Amino acid sequence: MKRPTIADIARRAGISPSAVSYALNGRPGVSEATRARALAVAEELGWRPSVAARAMAGAHSGAIGLVVCRPPSILGAEPFFMELLSGIEAALKPRSYAVMLQMADDQEAEIAVYRRWWAERRIDGALLVEVHVSDERIPVLSSIGLPAVVIGGPSVDESSPVHETVDYLHALGHRRIARVAGLPHLVHTRTRDEAFALACARHGLERCPTIHADYTGEEGARATRRLLSSAERPTAIIYDNDIMAVAGLSTAQEMNVRVPEELSLVAWDDSQLAQVVRPALTAVRRDVPAMGGDAARELLARIHSEPVPPAVAEPARLTSRGSTAPPPAEVAGG
Repeated sequence: MKRPTIADIARRAGISPSAVSYALNGRPGVSEATRARALAVAEELGWRPSVAARAMAGAHSGAIGLVVCRPPSILGAEPFFMELLSGIEAALKPRSYAVMLQMADDQEAEIAVYRRWWAERRIDGALLVEVHVSDERIPVLSSIGLPAVVIGGPSVDESSPVHETVDYLHALGHRRIARVAGLPHLVHTRTRDEAFALACARHGLERCPTIHADYTGEEGARATRRLLSSAERPTAIIYDNDIMAVAGLSTAQEMNVRVPEELSLVAWDDSQLAQVVRPALTAVRRDVPAMGGDAARELLARIHSEPVPPAVAEPARLTSRGSTAPPPAEVAGG
């Protein structure tokens, strides 16, 4: 079957090919009625833009890029990324944009992918996740002129939820609070590290260790086992994602440490995973889809030189469930 063209749409809609082109590419110069008629006929005929033709004409590709430095097996099991992608897709759909997703081993490989996509005009912009303390991507993408937006950038408050969580556990009576954190070279991990240390110091707590892990269940379980085997076992543990928290819950149960009677657990992100285990996990709740949607809309605005829309994601909040309770009487206040 012949692929429909702009000329086919123009004949069916009874308008000029140039008007169809303006309408399909979102350019001014046609009335809203004409634009709607052209879009309706294009949908009816099953028309889709040609990336090659757009590249030759210097038009937009209709796609943005997202490269993630995680193995595919881990990415597929991580609720955070699945929720993030759902928010990105929801924001892109009304503008007929798609997201190109690829895995990479490190930042050097990630930058190479972005360079290739940009040179081949496959993408109009990029979304960046997990910013490093010393991040090479931002200056490189800026130097080649590729529009980019950081997901979870400076507008996302990582400190307040940490303080709120420590305050909550302290109010329950916990004095031995530990944290299983994410990768130490990430900006948001560093921010949470500092907030945790400050929150514990503010309450005069000295036994507040932090163990860094890689967000996997294996590392979460290993860190939990190490903490629960220590001479001064914590009575509460905060995890930097849901997967590590669920693994921590399983490890505690294997070690016959009762949750929440002997150990309170707090997760981060509050996906369905945290809510279906028993006991359900107290968690720092973030609207991850909204965060992805905010970043995608900001990127589209930058690509098309439009005003940046206001963010809609709400601040993170602590949601209390069955995995937290006062510590055992014999260690409370100890």
